[in-house]
Order: sequence, then C-alpha cells, then structure tokens
Amino acid sequence: MSALLDIDRALFKFVNTDMTNGLFDTVIPWLREPVLWAPVYLFIIGFCLFNFGKKGYFIIVFLALTAGTADFISNTVIKKNVERLRPCRALDADEVIKRVHCGSGYSFTSNHAANHFAISWYLIFLLPIGRRWLRMGLAVWAFAVAFAQVYVGVHYPLDVISGALLGVCIAWFWSRIFFRFS
Repeated sequence: MSALLDIDRALFKFVNTDMTNGLFDTVIPWLREPVLWAPVYLFIIGFCLFNFGKKGYFIIVFLALTAGTADFISNTVIKKNVERLRPCRALDADEVIKRVHCGSGYSFTSNHAANHFAISWYLIFLLPIGRRWLRMGLAVWAFAVAFAQVYVGVHYPLDVISGALLGVCIAWFWSRIFFRFS
C-alpha cells in the first residue's frame, strides 16, 4: 500500500508542480468553479427538455439521482470513513502549490470527479452510438474538471481516479434503471 501512495504522491508532484505554466495557472482553476460549469448543465437540461419532450423530464430526474447518489456516496460514505487529508493540508508548503483555497473536508474520494464523471457518463450511456463527438466532449469535460483538482493542489491523483470510477459505476447503474423504465 505504501508503494501505491508513493506513486500517488509522485504523480501529484508532477501534475501540481512540474506541469506549472502561466496558461494552466490562469485557466485550470476556473474549471472547478460553478460559474463555469453551471451554464453547461443548464444547457443540458434545456437540451433534454427541448429535444426529448416528456422523456426529457425523466432523463433529468435520473440525471439528478445519478449526481445525488455520486455526491452522497463520495462525501458521506467514503470521505467520512477514509479521512484522508488533502495534499494542501498534509504536505509541507514546499511540496504543494496551493492555487485555490484548501477545503476543510477530506480528500478521498474527489466529489468533483465523482459528480462530473457521473453526470457525463450517465449522458454518454444514454446517447445513441452515432454521437461520438458529443460523447468525447462529455468525457473530456469530466477529465478536465478532475485533472483540475490535482493541479490546484486539493486532491491526489488516486482521489480523482477513484472518484471518476465511482461516478462511472453510478452512471451505469442509473442509466440501466432509466432504460428499464423508459
């Protein structure tokens, strides 16, 4: 287990410090902000209602269940039991570049990663096969938000990888339920 944590810390250092550049320092912290991604999700809601009519309401309800489940399991079940400190709290000042305020909660798993992967992959699972570029866009969006958590110093890579896997599993579960009842 200690070897895995050593790799995790080395990957954290690579992303958080070695990848530092002016463009990333300006753009990446914004990927964490609701002011940026809330309009994306409002667009998704509008798109579902406009394009799918009555079925769009069910898509949105199941999308909310997907996000809510991911958030609850990540935050309430996992974080409160694992209690892993955030790198911005656990590491010495010379080992981490803090680009945003360091949250007071725990690190494992990343709620941002769990929630954004759950939302993105729920929609990916629902989209027809022919929507390759839309699927790719959703996957890249979730990855970018998750990557941002490590870059700004609030999560280790394993936190976001685990959150992403949790989100995809929850998305798969709720998409199967949706298909069964729609």
